[in-house]
Amino acid sequence: MAKKANGEGSVQKYYQNGVFKGWRGRISVGYNDKGEIKRKTFYGKTKQEVLKKMTEYQYKQNIGQLPADDKITLAEWFRTWLFEFRKHDLKPSSFERYESIYRIYIADTPVGNTRLAELRASHIQNHFNNLLENGKSASVVHNVYKFLNTCLNEAVKQGYIPVNYCQSVKLPKLTKSNDEDSKGIVAFTLEEQTKFLKMLRGHKHETAITLTLGTGLRLGEMLALKWSDIDFTNNTLHVSRSIKWVTFISNDGKRQCKLIEQTPKTNSSIRAIPIPENIAAKLKQHRKKQLEVKMKNREFYNDNDYLFCDKFGNPLDTKKIPRAFKTVLKKAGIRDMKFHSLRHTYATRLFEVGVPIKTVQALLGHTDITTTMNIYTHVMPEQMDMAADKINALFGQ
Repeated sequence: MAKKANGEGSVQKYYQNGVFKGWRGRISVGYNDKGEIKRKTFYGKTKQEVLKKMTEYQYKQNIGQLPADDKITLAEWFRTWLFEFRKHDLKPSSFERYESIYRIYIADTPVGNTRLAELRASHIQNHFNNLLENGKSASVVHNVYKFLNTCLNEAVKQGYIPVNYCQSVKLPKLTKSNDEDSKGIVAFTLEEQTKFLKMLRGHKHETAITLTLGTGLRLGEMLALKWSDIDFTNNTLHVSRSIKWVTFISNDGKRQCKLIEQTPKTNSSIRAIPIPENIAAKLKQHRKKQLEVKMKNREFYNDNDYLFCDKFGNPLDTKKIPRAFKTVLKKAGIRDMKFHSLRHTYATRLFEVGVPIKTVQALLGHTDITTTMNIYTHVMPEQMDMAADKINALFGQ
């Protein structure tokens, strides 16, 4: 039998307590301080799976994608996974969120400094318990778990660890009191809406704010609208993109903020929304004024086709209109609320006039109807009372 070359490794059946568990392979990955050969172990359900892991590991090690020894910590692996495996398949905004989880909750923490080969469920459980004890919500812990679990799944795939111990921890229960999706749902009352619209008249951003209130658009969706998205014949608009400030992070840690245009997070966000006739009329007036500004600044105008832009055609800063909204609120003497409350108000008005929840879901661009129901449960009791009144009328004299 031919002798195996150095580093080629071996693969054999793997037993635990006399029970067949799968296949195990080992390759040499260098030498320790004493000059002894160091080996790395890979596990899999089949021999072919183990061989594939070994081959992939050696390839990535040869091109410098993976550390050459088993001293890699969880934080080091998380960063390698993030910048080498995920950076190019994530949207910039998603990558920024992943990186913030790494930077805030993994890097420079006891669990992050634990060697990946020595990591156990107890380390992760202790980390989650500490987060809760230091005031972090159950939602935050669930979010960290989601990213860490995906990261460790890849570590198993790459042969770093035989088991993803993240899947063995106990997570805190999410309830309505700590579920972030159920917080901060504030909408105009009918009286407040009337006062607000009256105070908004003649404001520089009247059309943009009124359109948001009349269509339930998210801020980024509204700012990304182009005239090609507007159908004045049928009074509808088409949502297919959004605008957002994103921090681009290079491998050496340098950060640069850019305003980018990107596709929506889910297919459900791509949708058509009817425009109320009076708002469609405002849009036509707005377009007329915009063309005048364009002609005045034609020498420097960037024709990006945006509905709402500065005098040179560039997209508006995402903070500009929310600030204007807050100013109008204050002048109208209305309680403080976020710009996103316009979207909540739109949904609330739909429920109040009896629009079916499935239609509301489609108009808001929610993927799951449960999301719509969870967010707008404050409107449901009124709808139930209305339904009861209608049923009661069927049994009248």
